[in-house]
This record gives sequence, structure tokens and C-alpha cells, in this order.
Amino acid sequence: MRAPAFCFSTPVKPARALRHRHPRPLNPLWKLACLVRHRSIPPMQVDVLTLFPELVAVPMRTSMMGRARDKGLIDLRVHDLREFGLGRHQQVDDTPYGGGQGMVLMPEPIFAAMDRIHQPGCRVLLMTPQGRRFDQPAAHRLAALSHLVIICGHYEGVDHRVVERWVDDEISIGDFVLTNGAIAAVVVLDAVIRLIPGVLGDENSALEESFGPGGLLEAPHYTKPAEFRGMKVPDILLSGHHERIARWRRERAIERTRQNRPDLLREAHE
Repeated sequence: MRAPAFCFSTPVKPARALRHRHPRPLNPLWKLACLVRHRSIPPMQVDVLTLFPELVAVPMRTSMMGRARDKGLIDLRVHDLREFGLGRHQQVDDTPYGGGQGMVLMPEPIFAAMDRIHQPGCRVLLMTPQGRRFDQPAAHRLAALSHLVIICGHYEGVDHRVVERWVDDEISIGDFVLTNGAIAAVVVLDAVIRLIPGVLGDENSALEESFGPGGLLEAPHYTKPAEFRGMKVPDILLSGHHERIARWRRERAIERTRQNRPDLLREAHE
């Protein structure tokens, strides 16, 4: 039986490695390449292999992700790993060799699924706490791909032969453990898909937010009313002087980064 696909195929391009650890200025050719791709309207194909397809499919039908699908900017296919399970009970996991707690996803179902999903040039990610930490530069690099495959770990993880055979990058969204990798996959997809030209209303939005080319957090934002319960919007933002406003925002961005993420300032000077 064919795995269900939630679709919102494109020529495959050679993938680029996700090797950069620290925030750094974006390649100026990235935006040009994406704009050219946007004009030719080739959707990014995304295949997600998971035991919990609804955890991926439902969020990807809403808000900005749903609009990206409706515009034909992404072709999302969510595959239920259970459909590739073994025997009448569609088994997908077993106890680990060498003993230990928990269960491990077996290689046979994942290999069977990947034999169907994998195409030359696609990039395969495994969502796992043991992976390299995901960041904004990685999101930009993934957004330039034509075909992305995400395998969602679960239980104690996957049989390592899956990693050896199929996986290009092991990715983690932080130093903590989730119930399953489908939740992390949605986080990664949201960060990536919003960078595809045409998804955001303003193409410059992705360049001016936190973790952008400067590596800083965004400055504080304010909106109407100008005064609320005795708290006023800074006068500089009401002045209309764009150069001074830009300078103020830069200063507040540095101050906010120093307070909340001083590691970003240290990395910027390394």
C-alpha cells in the first residue's frame, strides 16, 4: 500500500552541506538565486517520513505554511512510516542490541520508504537530539534546495545503518529531548519555508530579523497607541528621522543581544 501523501516535482539540484556553525553574512548570490527560482515557479519538494503524519500535516496546512502550499511554492508529502512496517502488525521498532531501555526504529521500514522517496540530489535530514544544532544560516541554505527529505526519529532513535546509508545531516533544534522528531521537523520546515521567495509578504523581512546577516537579535518593536497605561513609545520612533531611527535600532539590537544572547556577540568577533 502506498504511503499517504499530503501535497500542497521539481528538478533536483546538487545539495550543499550544512557545515557553518556561527552566524555569518549571507552569500549575496543567495537572494538572486532564489528570486530566479521564484520567477520560474519550481516548488520545493519536501518529503517527511514519520510515525505521526498528522503532527506534520496539520501545522503545514495553516498560516504562512498553508499559503505557501496554496501558492504552489512547496510540494509537501508526508509519509506514514507505519505503512512500511513489517508483518500484519506493521512493526517498525524493536529492542536494542546490547540491552538498554526503550525501542529503536528498525532499518527495514525506513529503507523501504527511502527506496521510494529518495531521488538523486535530494538532501536527507534526520531529526535527532544527537544532531548538529539548527540555526538561521542553515535555514537559508536549506531554503535554496529543490528537494528536502526529513526522517523523524522516535523512541531511542533509529538503527544507525539508516544514518550510514541515507542521512546527509543529523539535525537538532536544541539541547533537549522531544517525544518525537515530527515536532522538530515542523520547526525546521517553518524556519526554512518562510525564506522561500514569495512566502513572506516582504522579501526583505528575512534579512532584517533576528539572526540575520549582522548576527544580532532584533531591536524592540512598538505599535499604536503611542502611550499605553503610562508607558510611552520612545520619542525617536515618532520623529520620522530614518537615519536616527536606524541608529537607535542598531544600538538597541546590540543591547538586547548582549543581555539575552551574549554568545552571539562573542562569536561575531571570533
